[in-house]
Amino acid sequence: MNFDFSEEQELFRSSVERFAGDLDAPKRWALRKNTGGYDRGRWQIMAELGLLALAAPARFDGLDGEAIDLAVVGEALGKAIAPDPWLENGVLPVRLLALAGASKAVNGAMAGTAIYAAALAERQGRYTLAPHQTKAVASADGYVLSGEKTFVLGGALADRLIVSADLAGEVAVFLVDAAQAGVDARHYRIVDGSLASEIKFLDVALAKDQRLALGLADLEITAADVRLQAAAEMLGLAQRLFDDTLDYVKQRQQFGVPIGTFQVIQHRLVECYAKLEQARSMLYRAALTNRDNVAEWRRAAAGAKAFVGDVAGHIAREAVQLHGGMGITEELLIGHAMKRVLLLSSFLGDSDAALVDYAVAA
Repeated sequence: MNFDFSEEQELFRSSVERFAGDLDAPKRWALRKNTGGYDRGRWQIMAELGLLALAAPARFDGLDGEAIDLAVVGEALGKAIAPDPWLENGVLPVRLLALAGASKAVNGAMAGTAIYAAALAERQGRYTLAPHQTKAVASADGYVLSGEKTFVLGGALADRLIVSADLAGEVAVFLVDAAQAGVDARHYRIVDGSLASEIKFLDVALAKDQRLALGLADLEITAADVRLQAAAEMLGLAQRLFDDTLDYVKQRQQFGVPIGTFQVIQHRLVECYAKLEQARSMLYRAALTNRDNVAEWRRAAAGAKAFVGDVAGHIAREAVQLHGGMGITEELLIGHAMKRVLLLSSFLGDSDAALVDYAVAA
């Protein structure tokens, strides 16, 4: 499929490329050494560029970006192998807060003055969004929250957490201050070099207004939104892996000639190119799906994430193999891109889980 972007989308893409395109491997690791695994000043620049407001509806003074607008940004960040947690600390919480009608929180998130993370996953829950181990009990003053969340992406950076819990058999979602009494977080490095968190809630006392107007259906449609944007970032990563590998095989020589002249390598790269174009068509076709049809939207997003994730994984493996042993090292951005693909392909469901959702939503 041939997709022509609007002038506004092209401008956004150019802005993202200028913002994210100057980080080599040493600069990336320097960025990771900041408290929380990221630079808050850089996050503020993202906010000023409108990259956070793009995920918010116009009624909150957001830019009301559609799925395809966000996909343009996600692909550009992926192509730059950007270490910015735009997806996990930006799109996901802003979408949830907007659905809940939490205007003050949305405004803070868009402005970059407060950073949010979504604590939704549980150890025994695999990729289901329905909480079982985290419980909330009504009290005289509000609620008491207990339990544990795992693999909270961006949790080390967050000022506030969006936490799902079981409340007398129904799914409830709460806004919890990360420094609140009873919140015990342990941060650790994950495959792409960023920080994730294991968070225990030890009888955390919550006020009534800390409950957000969200349920399981809201979590599921937001997860579909984020799955699509994860696919967009993986597409950008795959494009960068392909471009860098193509340049490399034109320069690396064996037997006195560039290895790119070897037919077997040409065949492998042609296959990668074909898969890349198929993935791009899959992504943007899914992005144009009518979101008001919830079942079709969830199906399109799940299918895109499964397909693009598999393609990006294939291209990442080919890129590393064609670069030889140095392809996996931290000195080359090839390795950084592959590790980000590994993370995103499992975020909110790996390919198998996405295909199950695709089948169920059919």
